Amino acid sequence: MKWAEGGVTALVLAGRRGGDAGADPMAAAAGVSHKALLPVAGVPMLLRVISALRGSPAVGCIVVSIEAPEESLFGLDGLEGVLLRAAAPSPARSAAAALEEFGAPLLVTTADHALLTPAMVAHLLSAVPPGVAAAAALARRETVLAAYPEARRTWLRFRDGAFSGCNLFLLAEAEGAARAAAFWRRAEAERKRPLAMARLLGLLTLLRFALGRLTLRAGLDALERRCGARLHAVEMPFAEAAVDVDKPADLALAEAALHRREAW
Repeated sequence: MKWAEGGVTALVLAGRRGGDAGADPMAAAAGVSHKALLPVAGVPMLLRVISALRGSPAVGCIVVSIEAPEESLFGLDGLEGVLLRAAAPSPARSAAAALEEFGAPLLVTTADHALLTPAMVAHLLSAVPPGVAAAAALARRETVLAAYPEARRTWLRFRDGAFSGCNLFLLAEAEGAARAAAFWRRAEAERKRPLAMARLLGLLTLLRFALGRLTLRAGLDALERRCGARLHAVEMPFAEAAVDVDKPADLALAEAALHRREAW
């Protein structure tokens, strides 16, 4: 898909989980206010994500969603093209607010995506077909484990393969993206209520998924019917795309990957 002059707006979700300063043990252990500011190989991972986005030719404006942006620039002063916005109470709400303010296309990623590269961004943007409202990047289990056999990820197990989410999304078309974002907000609100989630996603779909009978495309088709927007999954050929820094083991893996990258 080709993008208009001015580029795609990129949103980096950098808020605290639930807005609670004490909610993330990684941030507390590092003595930083936000997990987004956790140093990875000596550089706050938020700055690593911004650097990757700034190196992506298709990306124009970069928006960082974080609590109380008026109180501190979080090390972002002097970075041209970077805007700060107050984080909403949840990632889905922050994405919806950015979509309303900046419109589509909106590239969404997270501040803990410390291994993000311009090549990953370019692959996602080039692989989204015309007419798609929202797309998500996924990495196949074999791709991730071939490079990092020690990686511990959450796998989405479909009949045609197991995949890990890559914390990289594209809200591509305004009207459909708004419907997809609204569905995301509903799913986020119901995530701790299994019966409500079953009603939202469809009991038959969940049963087929649990039994290993659901293909990835069939799962997307079911979600399309629920949210009223055309959806797409982009398979990423990069193992590092599936690595986010949630646990000490993730931090060690990310730093090892960066050292390997620098050695090349």
